[in-house]
Parts: sequence; structure tokens; C-alpha cells
Amino acid sequence: MTMNMLGNKTILITGVLTEDSLAFKVAKMAEQSGARIILSGAGRGLSITKRTATKLETNPEVLEIDVTIQEQLDEAGTYVAKEYGRLDGLLHSIGYAPANCLGQGMFQADWDDVSLSLHISTYSLKALTQAFLPSLRESQGASIVGLDFDASVSWPGYDWMGIAKAGYESLARYLARDLGQDNIRVNLIAAGPIKTIAAKSIPSFSKFEGAWSSRSPLGWDSSDPSSAVAKACICLLSDWFPATTGEIIHVDGGYHAVGA
Repeated sequence: MTMNMLGNKTILITGVLTEDSLAFKVAKMAEQSGARIILSGAGRGLSITKRTATKLETNPEVLEIDVTIQEQLDEAGTYVAKEYGRLDGLLHSIGYAPANCLGQGMFQADWDDVSLSLHISTYSLKALTQAFLPSLRESQGASIVGLDFDASVSWPGYDWMGIAKAGYESLARYLARDLGQDNIRVNLIAAGPIKTIAAKSIPSFSKFEGAWSSRSPLGWDSSDPSSAVAKACICLLSDWFPATTGEIIHVDGGYHAVGA
């Protein structure tokens, strides 16, 4: 990765929990690429995010942002505008679904659980973008990147999270449409299966692993030792894709391109 690829950029990275999280890998690589980074955490996970932040070279500031609490979103947006001036990039790496939304088909979860899944996993992309929009506009070329899992087909056990991701993909396109006038790009990375804390909540994760490793043209290692997903995020957060928005870039070893 080119040193200074993100030089002089300020990047907000959500979703950092343990060092195994994809967001942590992006944060570490962003530092190495010259960025000043800010992290966010929420609820019981906030203390974990703060501990993990100390493992990063710059020990970045951690903001409390529960994406379901508008007051926290507003306060974080105001704080970043005041203390940092501009925001050049935002990584959205947030998702959650109650247990009965995963691995039990489509008829076990009620609306309360489904709506919570959609609020946190889908609507939060809009909520975060809106909260930091003044700072993103100040960049005059900001990039928003979200972590996705291909929602063009149904997956075993993914159930309502698959619905949330389908909405996520559509929302990213509409945000790209509306934010183009501000020269703000919105793109998603559709990653192959990676062993993270989030992956452990998917009952059929082992089926994904087996299929990917055997069918991906380039092969696939779910431990992601090369941080291929993080590298793609850094590229999109940089100035190297100035005319790309509303796109879903697959970083999955080519699995999406092959049939049975």
C-alpha cells in the first residue's frame, strides 16, 4: 500500500471492536497510509472499542455513536465539525440482527426485530451520512464506503440480514445520486466471508466458507491474511477513484462471477 495514499485526510471509521474486525484492519491500514482517523463505538461495545483503539499507532479518539439515538448522532456531527473541520472519508461497518432474524427462515421474526435490523444495518448509512454531511461537504471530495455482503441472491441462514443488505445496496445508490452535487462519493465493498465476531452470529457461516474456498477463481481465505478487503476500502477512500460512485465492488476472490 502506497504510503501517504490518505495523507492529510481525516477518516471516521465505525464498527471497530476487536482486532479481528474488518474495520480494525481498515483503521490500521488507513493510519499507515497517512490518515488521521477517528473511531466510533456504542453501548456495551464502546469500552471494547476504546481498548482496541490503543492497539493502533495513533491511539485515535473514540466517539460514542449509537446510530439509533439521534441525539448522539447530532452531537457527534457537531463535535467533528468543530474539532476537525472537515471529514474526508467515512467507513460504514455497522450491522445487527436479533437471533430470530438469522437461520430460522423468514417467518420467525416479528416486525419489532426486523425493524431493528433495518434501522441498524440499513438506515444507519443515511443517518451517519446526514450527521456528518457538513464536514463531508467541507472536504470537497469526500468518500463514503460501506461494507456489504452480496444481496443479489438469497443465502442459507442469512434471512432478514439479507433483506437489510439489499436495502443497504439500494440506499447507497440513492445517496450517491443525491450527494454527487457535493462531490461526495458513495460506494460499497461486497466482501467474501471473513471470520469476524459478526460472522459468528450467522448459523450457516461454515457453508459460506466451504463454497468460497472451492469455487472462487482466485481462491479465498476467510481469515483474510492479506487484508484484501481493507486494501479495497483504502483505495475507495483515497483520491484514486474520483469518478466512481454508486458502485458495489466485489472483493471475494471472484466467487460472484461463477455459476454452479
